[in-house]
Order: sequence, then structure tokens, then C-alpha cells
Amino acid sequence: MDRRSFVAAAAAAGAPQLPGQAGKPVRDKPLRGDHWGPLYYDEAERSQVVEVVDTGVPFRFAGRGGVNPLKAATFEKEFAAKIGTRYALALSSGTGALECAMAALQIGPGDEVILPAWTWHSTCTAVIRAGALPVFAEIDESFNIDPADIEHRITPQTRAIIAVHLQGNSADLDPILAIARKHRLRVVEDCSQAVGASYKGRRLGSLGDIGTYSHQESKTITSGEGGSVVTSDPELFERACRFHDVGSLSQPHQQMLGAARLAPFVGTNFRMSEFTGGVMLAQLRKLDSILEAARGNSARVYEGLRDVPGIRFRLRPDPAGDLGSPVFVGFATKAQRDRYLELMKAENVPAGGPQGSVILPIQSYIEKKIATHPAWPTWNTPRGKAIQYGAASCPRTIDILNRFAGVPVGPKYTRSDIADIIAAVRKTYPRAAAS
Repeated sequence: MDRRSFVAAAAAAGAPQLPGQAGKPVRDKPLRGDHWGPLYYDEAERSQVVEVVDTGVPFRFAGRGGVNPLKAATFEKEFAAKIGTRYALALSSGTGALECAMAALQIGPGDEVILPAWTWHSTCTAVIRAGALPVFAEIDESFNIDPADIEHRITPQTRAIIAVHLQGNSADLDPILAIARKHRLRVVEDCSQAVGASYKGRRLGSLGDIGTYSHQESKTITSGEGGSVVTSDPELFERACRFHDVGSLSQPHQQMLGAARLAPFVGTNFRMSEFTGGVMLAQLRKLDSILEAARGNSARVYEGLRDVPGIRFRLRPDPAGDLGSPVFVGFATKAQRDRYLELMKAENVPAGGPQGSVILPIQSYIEKKIATHPAWPTWNTPRGKAIQYGAASCPRTIDILNRFAGVPVGPKYTRSDIADIIAAVRKTYPRAAAS
């Protein structure tokens, strides 16, 4: 009898119960969940940084004495090729990437942007800082924006939809893109939590009008902080480039475009340094191997759990394109989910609710409509004054997030770690679901 069958049989036979668990815990020590990118740091990242130190040119647009490390520029070229777009722009953060996307699409005062009620702050603050109005749609059990909850929120002022791909799982893009085409709206793909994931054979970020990414420490590949924008539209790319570099268009980006199309305008500074570019270049070249390892481990967990009676997994519009972490299971009630969390902790295989984002309509600065200045245009239009946020605006989002829990599945987990995850879920899920 294998380990999984033994654990299941022991539980079914009524093994001696201790407080909060049945029998001996699956693991002696808690299973750790580590950020992926730093697990792969080695001589490749070190050598990239050393090359920048040796040249003494950390600013990507400098080049003294004919020397320029070209780390950020090379990263842009290779990242665009990896994602499948014509252009990529390297940035200092994922937040900066979202703000560049708003500038590229010329989102501004009086405009409305539809986005999911559950995502990271930056997705929303980019809309607000553009002076536009965020309009929140409910999520579905993919934890991403529900395509069925978008169309009735469209008004004559709606300019864009932000499809956020959360915790490694793609939003269901086909219906979202169809709605956008029908209403002549732009689609931003926020891929910050799904760098490298795909949808029906295409990398996320390449299907909408413009894609954004974060390279913060918790993301697939990382330089601690950093971000990127991708697009195949030359005008959107030029506008993003200008916005990220105080309104100017650097020579390398002008060469990529062939010629400037736009006049200078007011911008900001979200430039990536050569140090960051070097680390990201090394990480990017490891992306496929990271994904292969993560997806392999995730597939083993799903396979090991698929026959658990009544088990309910997170909705995945494209399972093959999922990053592979974490594996979420759902329950009928929050009480059952919370019981599952307790039981999994006792097995030393900690689980948690959906993380890495917030329910935006219940954040105080959103609910009370607080911007950087009382006259900020976002909430000073008649529509902005009338719109109501708070828990009443997203009850289904709150309900879904309260009923799901996931176990991290890392790319460097051993076969033994994966066996422990499977054994723990098989042992605890039926008990929690029956409570």
C-alpha cells in the first residue's frame, strides 16, 4: 500500500484522534512556502551585476567612453520575444507599469475603467492617479474578473477593462475580449502575479492591447523590484516610453520604433537601472525551467487529489497555462474553510485563503473616496459622486474568497513534499467539508 492509500485508509478506519487532527501529523516540521525567483539566484545574476559594476555605468541611457552594459535594453528585447509582442519596456515597478499603461491608453478625467473587486492596490490606484473612475466587477471562482459581470457596468464613459490574472491563473479572456470589441474598449492585462503564464497557447500580456508585469520579490522572476509593459502597438509603446522617461523618447526606443510619432508631453520617471536589468535578464533566461518545475509539481498535486470525493478546485480557464501555484480547494461555507485551515496547520502543511490582493471596494480610501487632494477629479463628477463602494458592492467576491483555501506548491518542492501535500489534503478535506 502506498503512503497516500495508507493515510486515507487510516482516516477511514477511525485512527486515534488528537485535538484538531486525526493521528500523527503528515509532517514533523511545517512545509515552507518561499518566493520562487530568489531560489534560482546563482552565478548568472552575480555576473550580470558585476559587469555593471565593472563598467561603472548603472544608468541605462548613459554610456561613457563608448561603454554601456545594455542590460535593460537586452532584457526588453528578450522579454518581448518571450511574451510574443513587438515591444517591451523595462520599468522600476509593476505599479509604474500600470501607470504607463493608463498613460499609453490616454485614460484620464471623466473616463471609467472596469476592474475586478479583488486585486492589488496598484491596479486601482493607477486608474485613480490618472484622474479616472474605477468601476468594480465581481470575481468568479477563478478569483479573476467575472466576464458575466462586466457588460452591465459599461457606460458611455467606459474606456477600458483591466483583466487581472491573479495567483498564477489566467482570467477567461475570450469573453472579455469579445465584450471589449463589441463596445470598442481597450483591454489591459495585469500579469503581475502570472508572469510567464498563458491562455490557450499564448503568453498572458500578448492578447489584450497592453500588458503589465511586476518583478517584485514575490513574483515568478524577480529583481526585488521592477516591472515591464508589453504591446505590439507602436503608438501605445511610444506613449508608455515617453511617460516613463519625463516625456522624452530615448534613442534606443526611437530606434525600436523607427521614428517618433508623438510630441513630448508631461511624464514621470519609472526607468529601470542597469543593475535591475542585469538581474532580470538572468532571471528571464531561467523562466521556462522555473515554470516547468512548478507546473510539474502542481500537476502531481491535482492528480493526487482528483479522486477525493466531492473535492472542488478553483476554476482554471486554461489549466495548461496556469503557473502551477497554489492549489486551491473550495467549500460550501466559510466555517468549513476555516476548519480546513486549522486541520492543515495541524498537519504541518499550512494552507491559507487567497492572498496577495485586497478587496478594494471595502478599503477605507476607496469606500470614503479619498484621493491626494479634495478636488481630485476621480470622484468629483456626477457619476463619481453617485457611485457607491463598500461590501454591498461586491458580496459575491467576499463570499468566494471566504470559501477557498490554497496550499503553495513551489518549483523546488521535493517529491516527498508533494506527497505530504497530497496526504494532508486527502486527510483533512473530507473532515472539513463534513463539519
